[in-house]
Amino acid sequence: MKKWMLLSALALGGCAQITDYQQAVKTPAPANLQGNWQTFGPQSGLRSDKAIGSLIVSASGDTLDCRQWQRVIAKPGKLTQLNGDYVNVTRQLRVMPLEQEGSELHYDGLTLRKVERPTVECQQALQMAEQDVKVQVIQNIEPESLKTRITQATEAKPAAAQAEK
Repeated sequence: MKKWMLLSALALGGCAQITDYQQAVKTPAPANLQGNWQTFGPQSGLRSDKAIGSLIVSASGDTLDCRQWQRVIAKPGKLTQLNGDYVNVTRQLRVMPLEQEGSELHYDGLTLRKVERPTVECQQALQMAEQDVKVQVIQNIEPESLKTRITQATEAKPAAAQAEK
């Protein structure tokens, strides 16, 4: 725990030694870090008890930090090692340590557990991040829970038209 706090202090203090995203070496993720991680229950690191925090880590080391509540904020990044420890570096140059304790992952003030698949919104953000390798933040995805019946009907029409073709 002391190691995690020290790394957090270094990252927040600007001593993280990563000043250029392109120069940070993407590190393949070890099997225990690969996958979809998600918060469970209320957490002080999130704005609301209803908010969800997710971290997606691919085998190749690509990451997506995805938070959702009244809107979705997703930040693509990559896994790298800093002083022998794994950290997530977002394209905005935010450096956050990853500390695994048993089946839980401590990340950016959150406690996450592995889930089978990310939320629908985080899957959409992941696709957008893969299509635009320079995007730093994705904020144009409306959470499913906030969509009105009109929005849902409007989105269903093009899908139905495509299915008929």
